[in-house]
Amino acid sequence: MKKTVIIVAGGKGLRMGADMPKQYLMLGGKPILMRTVQRFYLFDSSADIILVLPAGHYDYWKELCDKYSFDIPHRVVSGGATRFHSVKNGLAAAADEGLIAVHDGVRPFVSVELLERCFAVAEAKGSAIPAIPLSDSIRVINDEHGSKAADRSRFRLVQTPQVFDAALLKRAYGCGYSESFTDDASVVEAAGASISLAEGDVRNIKITTPFDLKVAEAML
Repeated sequence: MKKTVIIVAGGKGLRMGADMPKQYLMLGGKPILMRTVQRFYLFDSSADIILVLPAGHYDYWKELCDKYSFDIPHRVVSGGATRFHSVKNGLAAAADEGLIAVHDGVRPFVSVELLERCFAVAEAKGSAIPAIPLSDSIRVINDEHGSKAADRSRFRLVQTPQVFDAALLKRAYGCGYSESFTDDASVVEAAGASISLAEGDVRNIKITTPFDLKVAEAML
């Protein structure tokens, strides 16, 4: 099936406390975002890679590509006011058939094995989001008791890429925006579709803080 990858990189990196958005920070001598794009190209060099960036970052990204001789084929589209609107802009440039994966630009350690699992589940069931079990105990906050212990075996931490049938994802994003949307799965679920899980990977970290960056450097 045709594969389209939408990599969302519109963050401002406020939690990182750096002078530039986190997706452009260096990791092992190369911008994080380039490492992320490379993972998908390694998985399938024929995939259509769509990079969603703030419009004001186009020139800077081109400078980075020239500086690091980054020649992996990809297209760039403009981001929106929220992640939802950024993904929607990416979808407007995506094919109407096949499978579409949506991935965070600052998850540069996504493995080929994880991508294979997600695309296989999505091809069979129409959707696939990688998820991992919790290792810590958890508590639910409530007004009556302050907090209450919860069964962690019933919960999962969700990652990206989240992969969907193209028609299903486009239809879901055409239903309108809600502040309750936290990821693509919540958008698709709100449109009435069920969500299938794929086995995630603890190494597939999202780099959002200085501590995350240190972990990423150690992993690299």
